[in-house]
Amino acid sequence: MASINKKEVTHSVGIGNGPLIVQSDKTVLLEIDHEQAQEARTALAPFAELERAPEHVHTYRITPLALWNARAAGHDAEQVMDVLETYSRFPVPQPLLIDIADTMDRYGRLKLIKHPAHGLVLETTDRAVLTEIRRHKKIKPMLGAEIDEDSVVVHPSERGRLKQELLKVGWPAEDLAGYVDGEAHPIDLSQEHEQWQLRDYQEMAADSFWEGGSGVVVLPCGAGKTMVGAASMAKAKATTLILVTNTVAGRQWKDELVRRTSLTEDEIGEYSGEKKEIRPVTIATYQVVTRKSKGEYRALELFDSRDWGLIIYDEVHLLPAPVFRMTSDLQSRRRLGLTATLVREDGREGDVFSLIGPKRYDAPWKDIESQGWIAPADCTEVRVQLTEAERMVYATAEQSDKYRLAATTPTKTKVVRKIMDMHPDEPTLIIGAYIDQLEEIAEELDVPVIDGKTGNAKREKLYQQFRDGELKTLVVSKVANFSIDLPGASVAIQISGTFGSRQEEAQRLGRILRPKPDGGGAFFYSIVARDTLDADYAAHRQRFLAEQGYGYRIVDSFDL
Repeated sequence: MASINKKEVTHSVGIGNGPLIVQSDKTVLLEIDHEQAQEARTALAPFAELERAPEHVHTYRITPLALWNARAAGHDAEQVMDVLETYSRFPVPQPLLIDIADTMDRYGRLKLIKHPAHGLVLETTDRAVLTEIRRHKKIKPMLGAEIDEDSVVVHPSERGRLKQELLKVGWPAEDLAGYVDGEAHPIDLSQEHEQWQLRDYQEMAADSFWEGGSGVVVLPCGAGKTMVGAASMAKAKATTLILVTNTVAGRQWKDELVRRTSLTEDEIGEYSGEKKEIRPVTIATYQVVTRKSKGEYRALELFDSRDWGLIIYDEVHLLPAPVFRMTSDLQSRRRLGLTATLVREDGREGDVFSLIGPKRYDAPWKDIESQGWIAPADCTEVRVQLTEAERMVYATAEQSDKYRLAATTPTKTKVVRKIMDMHPDEPTLIIGAYIDQLEEIAEELDVPVIDGKTGNAKREKLYQQFRDGELKTLVVSKVANFSIDLPGASVAIQISGTFGSRQEEAQRLGRILRPKPDGGGAFFYSIVARDTLDADYAAHRQRFLAEQGYGYRIVDSFDL
């Protein structure tokens, strides 16, 4: 875990030569080329968010949410200050240190507990705070009778909504009200089908989640998130509902669980557009859960159908907004969110914090790479020049069409060919967002394309051919952003994306990070049109990976 360990920070760098510049507006600048840049980055990760990542100096921001996540993970203000003071080049502004201590101190002044006589109770260690929030017009209706000056009854159905609102007003509550055990169901990790064991970080992640009761585990794509899910199920030994992004991901979960736990095929149900099975372990897709019929969410019956002991949210950063509403009613169930990145492009990270739970474990990508669990990656941004005619069309186009025009320039096809010639025998994925662009490239290169229209059976067949080495190249649309298991792929060429989505970039790089049998690395190319929105979005997309320590080389398409 990216923990802040005071003992490790023994070599305090004297003023004048540290990698950080800490400023009073809560921004922290990190000099990348500094010899201590990597350890400073790891020490910052628990409580600061990366905002910008150009070549030499990265900008982090210390946000309240990041500080509360750090607090929930067991870090205190003293450790945070210690990191800043250890690595800072100049004295850290005093007001900032006080502000950090005050912000972190706000977490946990309000606690939700289970009272033997009154049921769910909100209690405080600071009367003034409780008095203040009781007067708040959105919060007031959620609170019931006063027990004494320090505690008030809360209706169990308001547990989630109350946490959401309290976070918004800057008093995040610590939820200690516990969980129902749910319906028991025997689940054990098993080595009957193959010899394997939990990796140490998977075990730590499952333990940290279990200890905290609910929350999110952040692991790189390809680092075995499913195994953390399986280990948590083996701890709960209860009926489990698993929510996934699509049917293919659901089937992968099922295969993994059958292979590595004591569960049989019959104990695992699929609840999707095609099947409606509810079994002790049920895997449902977000689409089905959010589907409305006659203005009502049909899938609510799924949540109510069993006394679930554990709910797992796969790729929690993609959780659709309606599922948040449903999750607010599930606060008495243990909830595990799995993701490669906690960033959301809709800014709803606070809802994940209050409704699924705080971050319980976060493994930096580079740490897992250094242990050999994921392949080292070489990231390159290849810049292409639009033709004069294209530049004129782009210059006069409506704002809403500009990105599409820049991202789908035919010039990119030639560059794709060049890159493929550089890696002639490597299994390659070409990934993009615009179907017509993908179809053109697939036709030109004479390779199959997989998009949303491709049926599941055909999809599976092409994936299998790729795994077996019969197909060397696949062109894939957004379906490749989620949970496809192609361990052999070692080159990814991105030709267009969903605007400036950081998590999409992480997902796409993750497709090629499975360790290679020959111990070789992975190559990630992003082809970007110069001087356009395409280049602006590319910079935004790269932020998360820059935070994880991946540097992009920028080359001109002529220099390939």
